[in-house]
Amino acid sequence: MAGRRFDTCFFERYAQHTLETFLGSRYSALVNEDRPDLQMPDKTLGIEVTRAMEPRKDVAQDLLREMAGVESPTDDRDEIEQIIKSGYGYGLQDGRYIGRLEYEYWRLAHPLRRIIESKVGKVGSGFYGDFKEYGLYIFCKDHLTEEEVILTMEYTSDLQRHLDIRYSKMYLSLIDRLYVCDLASVDRTEHITKCTSYDISRKMCKDFFLKSLD
Repeated sequence: MAGRRFDTCFFERYAQHTLETFLGSRYSALVNEDRPDLQMPDKTLGIEVTRAMEPRKDVAQDLLREMAGVESPTDDRDEIEQIIKSGYGYGLQDGRYIGRLEYEYWRLAHPLRRIIESKVGKVGSGFYGDFKEYGLYIFCKDHLTEEEVILTMEYTSDLQRHLDIRYSKMYLSLIDRLYVCDLASVDRTEHITKCTSYDISRKMCKDFFLKSLD
């Protein structure tokens, strides 16, 4: 019997739930489509959802640990069971474990810089269709400092500076924090950037997780 195909819609739903929670009900109107992944029906906004992970050995080991059923005595058993049962683990156990269905999503992830280069090239080429505004939502498996977030904004802004079609917003989603970055505000000469961060509590993680399984 063929194995179940991995459903990346889990992450697109997770992204939408975070946007609704922190940025308002406007984002509840987003629908899951393709090119880009989340779209406003009136074409005012299109958001591409992707993931980035540095190719470190310890991260690869973490990916495999949950698949082998490794547990810690201090783990919340209820969360472990949810991960095993659903095949997804994002947001649970502080992001330490990966569900078996989720594994392929992270296994194929590229480093952040490479992902941004690819997605900026695609939006600039018109690959994502015709929208009034474009956003890029990136799930990051690695911790980013605020300085690294600002550098990521500046790097993205530089890449798309001469493009007619570009991202106006970047959303960097860590396990416990969401950064909403205004790419249109970046001015490297004046050292100006506009970025707002939102803390994601463990309870919120569990709520997003459960809603995204539907």
